[in-house]
Amino acid sequence: MTTPPVRPKIYHITHVDNLASIVAADYIEADGRRVGQGGDQTSIGMTEIKRRRLYEIAVSCHPDTMVGEYVPFYFCPRSIMLYILYMRNHPDLTHYRDGQGPVLHLQVDMEAAINWADQHGVRWAFSDRNAGTRYVDFHSSPKELDMIDWEAVNETDFRDPLVKEGKQAEFLIHDTCPWHLVEKIGVLNERMRHQVNSILQNVQHKPVVAIERTWYY
Repeated sequence: MTTPPVRPKIYHITHVDNLASIVAADYIEADGRRVGQGGDQTSIGMTEIKRRRLYEIAVSCHPDTMVGEYVPFYFCPRSIMLYILYMRNHPDLTHYRDGQGPVLHLQVDMEAAINWADQHGVRWAFSDRNAGTRYVDFHSSPKELDMIDWEAVNETDFRDPLVKEGKQAEFLIHDTCPWHLVEKIGVLNERMRHQVNSILQNVQHKPVVAIERTWYY
């Protein structure tokens, strides 16, 4: 494919209403863990895709696990999923129609995430496209990062089907991602920045909270 950047960042998107429970738990949790424990969060995903990731799509490099058992990250902000949330009209968005305003980007350094996972025996992987599709390829070696179409990842115009496919590549951490790996929170506007800072007021690990207008539509 194309040469990966020197130090890739990865981005998990979540609703601001979920931030307090994330920092209280001290980790971001996978859908599979939350479903298994009956956790209650504001879901911004698409119902059918979440179901497929939980019960139908195995991570081939860790074949005893399903995609929904992993915390998902994109390799770029301003993802296609965020565009779907922004448009508010996808028929599979059955539980969420509030747009992109309340959505946060939790930024993690990919190398730091891999180092942490390897040190703690936590499985991780990345996909060459949306990890919820049936024809996705998974990898678990940094040497294979060139299997990602990095030009597509960085493209802002994704009308081309191949670009749209490549832009949705994902990085996956099994079960939980520790809160201390989050180095930055990107938000849409000042109101959201103030809300996030209020949530983080008494939290030991405080990532940088920044208005990142170019990360949104």
